[in-house]
Amino acid sequence: MRTHYPRTPHLPWSPGATADDVRATGAEWFAGREVVVTEKLDGENTTLYADGLHARSLDSAHHPSRAWVKGLQSRIGAGIPAGWRICGENLYARHSLAYEDLDSWFYGFSVWDDGDRCLGWDESVRFLHGLGVPVPRVLWRGVFDERTLRRLRLDTARQEGYVVRTAAGFPREDFGRCVGKWVRRGHVTTDAHWMYAPVVPNGLGPRAALWAVRSGAEPDPVALAAAVGVDAEAACGAGAASVVAEVAGRLDAAGRGGDARLAGVLAALLHRVPRAAVGARLAAGPVGMPLARRVADLIGLHPRLRRPFPDEERRAGLVRMAAAADLGVLHAVAAAVGAGGDSDALADASECVEWSALYAQEEGLLGPDPLRPLRNRLRDALAGLDPDAADRCGAEALQLFAQGRISTAEEAVAATWRWRDGRFPRLVQLCGPAGSGKSTYARNLPGVDAYIALDDLRAARGNRAGQRDNADVLREGLDRLDAALAAGGTVVWDATSLTGQQRGLTAAVARRRDALVTHVVPLVEEAELVRRNGVREHPVPPRVLASHVHRFRPPYPGDGQGHRIRYLGARGDVEATAGGSGLGQGLGPGPGPGPEDGTGQRTGRERTDAHQ
Repeated sequence: MRTHYPRTPHLPWSPGATADDVRATGAEWFAGREVVVTEKLDGENTTLYADGLHARSLDSAHHPSRAWVKGLQSRIGAGIPAGWRICGENLYARHSLAYEDLDSWFYGFSVWDDGDRCLGWDESVRFLHGLGVPVPRVLWRGVFDERTLRRLRLDTARQEGYVVRTAAGFPREDFGRCVGKWVRRGHVTTDAHWMYAPVVPNGLGPRAALWAVRSGAEPDPVALAAAVGVDAEAACGAGAASVVAEVAGRLDAAGRGGDARLAGVLAALLHRVPRAAVGARLAAGPVGMPLARRVADLIGLHPRLRRPFPDEERRAGLVRMAAAADLGVLHAVAAAVGAGGDSDALADASECVEWSALYAQEEGLLGPDPLRPLRNRLRDALAGLDPDAADRCGAEALQLFAQGRISTAEEAVAATWRWRDGRFPRLVQLCGPAGSGKSTYARNLPGVDAYIALDDLRAARGNRAGQRDNADVLREGLDRLDAALAAGGTVVWDATSLTGQQRGLTAAVARRRDALVTHVVPLVEEAELVRRNGVREHPVPPRVLASHVHRFRPPYPGDGQGHRIRYLGARGDVEATAGGSGLGQGLGPGPGPGPEDGTGQRTGRERTDAHQ
């Protein structure tokens, strides 16, 4: 069944309404409701279904500007449930405004289910991103305030207007009370209708290569390297194109799209780059920290699948890996990186990957999110707990599940009863090179009862930078840590903790004192670390900093040394979390990014930026 998109009423203060437009007489129906304000794009209203598409008119005929979006529909249509539809803007042809930096030639702005109900905004964004479709930029979000909306200022030479919609979903019959638009005055400035003029495509920006991969298009390694800001020659050397194509094909066969497909393709493209460097580079670019972490973890974990693994430990290892990565994507990357080799070593590695995939399939771990049922039921069962207690129970349940000691959420709740009251000490362990911002973050944490910094212990011995007494300093620090955790409260361990071996020393103390362990992991590019080191009060020698960068091996979610991870960006903010009650792949409680606007930018709850 085909359904045309309703006519959107103009808000009372919209200057672009004409005599033929629908104009709202007021906006009182928005009062007290959370609304999302997005940029109105100048394109052709288009609706996509599982089996086709149409423009605003249900019988819209062929036009050259519609060829590209037909190709998009053919790629993503299988992911649209029967009876559902995606409404959006086809921006291939230039209309009144010229766009030069689009993420895609199609932006989705609403999703409708088979009951003719428009999904809520956040649910729509998740669904669209899962198919590889961006959404218009969010200009503001919050409880409706007409005065604030009237004060929004747009660059009308480049922006057509904005659309206001309720954050919550609504049935079609309520459309006129849940959506409104503001359009610039004289928004149609062309002399002839665009359909009867030569088609001039709008311009795509560098992020378009990322969205193309998300939507199932054939990856372009050079464009992808440019999009994420890495050296194309280094990333796209001999064989890179074939590896990227191989992993894309495997992901398509496994039914992976959206961010999962992009993560696998980027991991294949960048698999020779050090894991921590990939995470820092991608986090600083258009990908954002949550996806950057996933790509980096794929790069770090996939070699493990290419080595023999004891069968008696295989299930536990795969479950722990599933907390950090999509195992279907991980196996695809591991297989693609070694594809085409003729040596005995490569053949043995490929056999290891194949055997691991078969085992994961039999154990039900190869799906997109095999831990979701356990995670969701556990969250429901632990609802209302203190966030620290919920995170502790979730992380402990994961380890018990990996060991085969529990198999259901009910068993997880019963097995984690002793942590539900939150009466355990807390260890915040900083992990990262000098100058990465970890100490600045930790010094501003509230409620810290003890702060143990190895640099301070060295300074007390007369030489803050001295390394001769490292063994004694470490021993003293661990003794202080043990005493502080025994006393209860929150303790910060401030050291580089670059490797799993180093983190294992504090992990042993934390286990002895039954502490919740939070790893704080900054992902900052080496060039920025060098810059900061040059202006620090106590700089480290350049060779020491270079050694830090080279040796840095960030922890993985579910690795057993900690319960949760908080990832810091270059600005020192927590930009992603993993582990805890999120069981790894999801975002657990704690500080993190606000809703995203489809360009990977954090919007917060009431963002106005330069549009005020």
